[in-house]
Amino acid sequence: MKLENQSAIVTGGAKGIGRAVCELFAAEGARVAILDLDAEQGEAAAAGLRSGGHDAAFFRCDVGDAAQARQALDAAAARFGAPDILVNDAAWQLNKPLLETTDEEFDRVLSVNLSGTFRMTRDAAKLMIAAGKRGVIVNFSSTFAVVGSPGYIAYHASKGGVASFTRAAAIALMPHGIRVNAVAPGTTETPGLYDGARDTGDVEKGLRSFLALQPLKRFGRPEEIARVVLFLACGDSAFVYGSNLMADGGYTIV
Repeated sequence: MKLENQSAIVTGGAKGIGRAVCELFAAEGARVAILDLDAEQGEAAAAGLRSGGHDAAFFRCDVGDAAQARQALDAAAARFGAPDILVNDAAWQLNKPLLETTDEEFDRVLSVNLSGTFRMTRDAAKLMIAAGKRGVIVNFSSTFAVVGSPGYIAYHASKGGVASFTRAAAIALMPHGIRVNAVAPGTTETPGLYDGARDTGDVEKGLRSFLALQPLKRFGRPEEIARVVLFLACGDSAFVYGSNLMADGGYTIV
């Protein structure tokens, strides 16, 4: 198993890609701390892993809130030890065009997607260093870090920031033996995909419009993205630092 006896923290792990990451990490031998705002889904995800014989626990938090994020991180470390792996997947995907986005909405998206990634990376890295661990951090960027669209203005800004932050963090933490990379998923079949389609005013029409942009003419699957995260989290990617690895079915190359 690729992650045997390792401790992993996954933010946004209650559903979608994050949950798929938790399930794959557990199957690969990791002890998994699930951090999420959704207590019902988070508890269910942890219970499901435990019923399969895995060591998992849920910690509710809003990573956009500095106090909550730190409290959950400390609780996870108390339960499983200093993390070997941190996956920053928690995000808010607001579908709003530039001229309609409020200051409060823009700030909220950045507080979760970008500031939350910064805080969790900084504080988890401190725990790794104090424990003498050569840890791994995997951030979630997006294809929207490198392409534009008429909506999702705050989300675009936040994910572009994550991609750039990942490069800087990789250099900053390299002397401590901590690797930092990002995965940039394309359009993936998650609850967020349906939320985005619903925001268009017509779910089916929205889904068709999203699908029309996909070179493969299908959406990604959460487990496919999870395997990319596993690659970045394990020793198979030991020479990979500061990457923004596209997992998008070719979306950004056409």
